[in-house]
Amino acid sequence: MDELMHVFGPVIACSIALQQFLELVDPVLDRFIRPHKKWLLSLIALVLALVLTAGLGLGLLAPLGYPNAGVFDILVTALFMISGTKGANELLKWLGYRKTAARLALPEDEARSV
Repeated sequence: MDELMHVFGPVIACSIALQQFLELVDPVLDRFIRPHKKWLLSLIALVLALVLTAGLGLGLLAPLGYPNAGVFDILVTALFMISGTKGANELLKWLGYRKTAARLALPEDEARSV
């Protein structure tokens, strides 16, 4: 579990930072480029997420069991990153389900100590 937090922590931090950056850019685009604002924000988010992912060496697929994903690891991590806090919440729910399932699979004595 600690290894997953070590991997997902920086991605989630970048995701939240990216979301906040877009909140700053949004009013500017709203004022000057209203009809194209939504896709421009999406494009800015994707480009910044790709730069952060590749530049910081972030990757989600390798720690999840796909070490040879290469460019797909960068793409999937960037797409996860632009999902913002929604993606982080979904990930935390999934990790909670996995932890509960692992606890239920343990014998009763070991499950109490976890």
